[in-house]
Amino acid sequence: MSAALVPEFGVTDLDRSVRFYCDVIGFSVLYSRPEEGFAYLTLGAAELMLDQIDVGRSFVLEQAPPVYPFGRGMNLQIRVAAIAPILERLNVAEIPLFLPVEEKWYRKNDASVGQRQFVVADPDGYLVRLFENL
Repeated sequence: MSAALVPEFGVTDLDRSVRFYCDVIGFSVLYSRPEEGFAYLTLGAAELMLDQIDVGRSFVLEQAPPVYPFGRGMNLQIRVAAIAPILERLNVAEIPLFLPVEEKWYRKNDASVGQRQFVVADPDGYLVRLFENL
């Protein structure tokens, strides 16, 4: 656990979210507290926390109850070694892509950096952009 920023997603079903992130995307559970509905996941240098809403502590505003899709207006970009194996697992699981695979070049100061990427929604609608460097 060395990331300076680790997002925590409030989820409706911890087991379903862990299966999505681990079995399909490729994360591993670093540790969990099932009695609190919590899991800490890692994938390479990426870290993500999952917290089941209404189990243990929840960060839900009374005046803004969670409504699917969660995380509107935000997507997480996660660098992976290769997107092909993830795409295959998504296909087998019949999970559609939110945005199809694309090669995108971005200006970074005076240089360009490229990545092959796609976006998928997790079971609660959080958008995850997985990419590999070109």
